Amino acid sequence: MADSEFQILLYYKYVPIDDPEAFHQCHRALCERLGLRGRILIGDEGINGTVSGTKAATGEYMKEVHADERFSDLVFKVDPHDGHAFPKLSIKVRKEIVSLHLGGEDFSPEKTTGKRLSPEEWKAAMEEEGVLILDGRNDYESDLGRFKGAICPPLRNFREFPDWIRQNLADQKDKKILTYCTGGIRCEKLSGFLLREGFTDVSQLEGGIVTYGRDPATKGEGFEGKCFVFDERIVADVNRTETAITISKCRACNEASECYVNCLNKACNMKIFLCERCEAEKGRFCGDECRSVVMEKRGE
Repeated sequence: MADSEFQILLYYKYVPIDDPEAFHQCHRALCERLGLRGRILIGDEGINGTVSGTKAATGEYMKEVHADERFSDLVFKVDPHDGHAFPKLSIKVRKEIVSLHLGGEDFSPEKTTGKRLSPEEWKAAMEEEGVLILDGRNDYESDLGRFKGAICPPLRNFREFPDWIRQNLADQKDKKILTYCTGGIRCEKLSGFLLREGFTDVSQLEGGIVTYGRDPATKGEGFEGKCFVFDERIVADVNRTETAITISKCRACNEASECYVNCLNKACNMKIFLCERCEAEKGRFCGDECRSVVMEKRGE
């Protein structure tokens, strides 16, 4: 796909934005002028976005963003694609650009965050004895792929991490903690939270799984399965070595499958793995109960 005319950009930056509403209006005008699509969150603590567009449009976008001194060092992760990866453009102003919901205990990763490790440093750190590798993503993401030996909390939302950590890791504060997420933004906050909770040795994978998978020195080694991404691709390769494996399994037949779908029962909408054969034979449902609910509504 190297000759594709489109690109996907993934990026974030924790930096004070004095007037998020005004910035939102200007940023929307820029994206609309360039014909970009995607999702962008803006807050007084910074920006968090992923967009798609032609190479010319995304190139101009990166140039315009970098021209703002607040974002001059913002790192864009760029992937070629065969077209737009999003159906529309969505730009919203939010109190938090990642929702940890700490309220009065909230803090800025600009001041408190874990040590950043390059992919090579991360790979070496994972091999150290006694380290705890903490996946900072939701369970439906880690079910698809994760670093070997990682602790993957059974959580559906990032805001559930503080309580889970207090309940499950309170006696591990003297251990070396390695945190990771998709692109790095969640671990900026998660690693800082761990430090504020009294964990003494906390590091994060700089640039996240996406950067680790692209690094020519690591080739994604040590990552099992694939990475969940928040665009139409859903699944992205990470491990580019001969050790790459599929860890996710079809919910119906338990065979290896990386096909992620949402249960057709709107009240459920659970993300599940379902191979094409089982979806065709049994429908896109997480189980018999949801199948019955939908069939009843259809009068079947």
